[in-house]
Amino acid sequence: MNKKLVLVTGMSGAGKSTAMSVMEDMGYRCIDQLPIQLLSDFVRLIQTTEDYSYDYVALSTTMVDFPDTYQILKEASIDFQTLFLDTSTEQLVLRYKFTKHKHPMILMNCANTLDEAIDMERVVYQSMKEEKMLVIDTTKLNYLELKKRVENYFSLHEAPTFSVSFVSFGYKHGIPLDADLLFDVRFLPNPYWEKDLRELDGDNAEVYHYVIDKPETQEYLQLLVQFLNYSFVNYEKEGRNHLTVGIGCTGGQHRSISLVNYLFDHYKDKMKCYKDHRDKKGESE
Repeated sequence: MNKKLVLVTGMSGAGKSTAMSVMEDMGYRCIDQLPIQLLSDFVRLIQTTEDYSYDYVALSTTMVDFPDTYQILKEASIDFQTLFLDTSTEQLVLRYKFTKHKHPMILMNCANTLDEAIDMERVVYQSMKEEKMLVIDTTKLNYLELKKRVENYFSLHEAPTFSVSFVSFGYKHGIPLDADLLFDVRFLPNPYWEKDLRELDGDNAEVYHYVIDKPETQEYLQLLVQFLNYSFVNYEKEGRNHLTVGIGCTGGQHRSISLVNYLFDHYKDKMKCYKDHRDKKGESE
């Protein structure tokens, strides 16, 4: 059996503990903040032991230890995937104010303020960011939504396959931090200006057809699908297992939802697909 190691890291307060808890319930052996000095010995244990309980391992590390941990795993030639949990700075500040916890960077005397601590972690992230890293933006995810994503991406019962998440969003609410590809559809005809459609969204058939059936949209979709087909094939060749495609309009209610629904229906029988209407009024799908 091929062993599976997932390195879990991210911004402090973004949900690492939650992700690890979910992976533990899924059957992973979860190790939290293993000292760097013990990591090489632990990797040798994973590579040589016949104990089946080490076939699936999730290793959590802080942003301080992330660069060294990543380098040791890479030099050990062990097959691993990195899961990075990200969250907007505004949301991180709110979470720390709500929980009244101190940021690890402050506890280690690396930073004097919360803003400084968050900025320091973002610098580390930018220096370590690489294409095969799976990023989950938890800014607007509740526990069940994060749980579903982790379960989908790291299931033990399915062979790794290339998958795509199509995410609709509104630019006025900010872009999804975990999007690999972003497409701005604010130039398409907007149902918001139609009185009978304004309070509806792209899940409504009238709104959907208003957007999708327009000649401008049909021409754009033809070009977009051609681009995505090419991109998906080549990302998979490069070893990517998952890609997040963001489709944005002004408010995230009409055009972006309609196009995400179209793309999901177009690709769902060709590959493993997910869709999420991030800014839809009411509960996300």
